Amino acid sequence: MIKRDFLKLFGLGSLALSQSKMIWANRSNNKWEAIRADYELPTEFINLESGYYNIIPQPTLKAVQKHQNSINKWGSYYMRNHRFNDQDKVVAALAKTVGTSEKNLVLTRNTTESLNTITKGFPWKKGDHVVFARQDYGAMRQMFYQVRERFGIEITEIDVPMHPKKDKDVVDAYKSAMKPNTKFLMVCHMVNITGHILPITKICDMAHKRGAYVMVDGAHCVGHFNFNIDDLNCDFYGSSLHKWLAAPLGTGLLYVNPKNRDILWPLFTERVDMKDDIKRFSHIGTLPCQHHLAIIDAINYHNAIGPTEKENRLRQLQRRLTDALRKNPMIVINTPEDIKRSCAISNVGVKNMNTHELADTLMKEFGIFTVAISNYGSVEGCRISPNVFNTVDEIDQLIEAFQTIAERQSKLI
Repeated sequence: MIKRDFLKLFGLGSLALSQSKMIWANRSNNKWEAIRADYELPTEFINLESGYYNIIPQPTLKAVQKHQNSINKWGSYYMRNHRFNDQDKVVAALAKTVGTSEKNLVLTRNTTESLNTITKGFPWKKGDHVVFARQDYGAMRQMFYQVRERFGIEITEIDVPMHPKKDKDVVDAYKSAMKPNTKFLMVCHMVNITGHILPITKICDMAHKRGAYVMVDGAHCVGHFNFNIDDLNCDFYGSSLHKWLAAPLGTGLLYVNPKNRDILWPLFTERVDMKDDIKRFSHIGTLPCQHHLAIIDAINYHNAIGPTEKENRLRQLQRRLTDALRKNPMIVINTPEDIKRSCAISNVGVKNMNTHELADTLMKEFGIFTVAISNYGSVEGCRISPNVFNTVDEIDQLIEAFQTIAERQSKLI
């Protein structure tokens, strides 16, 4: 009886997902409309800010609730006898999704925790030199400022080229900042404020030739566009699963290249005698296990849509917006035009208009929710991050809103 009950732990997510797939099949002429029906969305505004947190579709949300009920029913028995075996299953499924071995991956609560584990556990020496970008996420930059105060490292911040003509432009921006004592690079896989996808493998290859480690901030990448971590040749990688994979809040991953496991001190200690074992980084206390279990349900939903089809849809929505606005002389697009260098996220500004005023106008007058990005490196504009539940019509409403605002501003010049 006990075994049968535990075998049901993952069951509801699959059932709810099967029901959704049947609905999608019956409405194959508009799959995205059917997928939209899986989301409970506000009617008060159009949500075009999925970059912070992706709303969970109903099949996954129902699975979270089922897992919560099962764990609550079995209590400490589950936590002591089944929790870690189930966590191993989740890690294995996640590793397959991101293209690496489960021996290289642990679950965390978010990208910040993942990358803090690396920066706080790295064996810094006074005078070590670190390179990262002004467009990098603020919390990550603050980590290194603290390391500088504590260990006496040197820091160089660069500007990532906004509209590179070739990968070499980006690689050279990091290369030119390196010194003989450069120990470490932090690089965004996708710049969170502009949606710019960087050539990570080429950056890693360049840095490794010069004896530097590379830590990749992949907060916006898993579940967003297709890649394999192993192909990146990076040393460390962190991502948040509650973003584009649409897993529950407080789920993330940390990848550590096997050759680097023993050079780090874990942020939370599992056992001091553990060597060459990725699980030495996995002890972070008691957590809401239902969120970890639901990562599998989020992966199943992602796979049911089709990772490539999802990526293409997200890119289509972004390109519909940015292609329509690029020729407007009053509008600034802070996202590369090269189609390979972005996916869902874009950044759009209006000349001679405060970015916070722009975001407020979009929300209050046009009922469109975005986020203002201001004084962040050289970037000024609203981040637009559509999701699979957004429609072409909603993008067209945003295009019209930007054009209306831009026309007003042109009359003020």
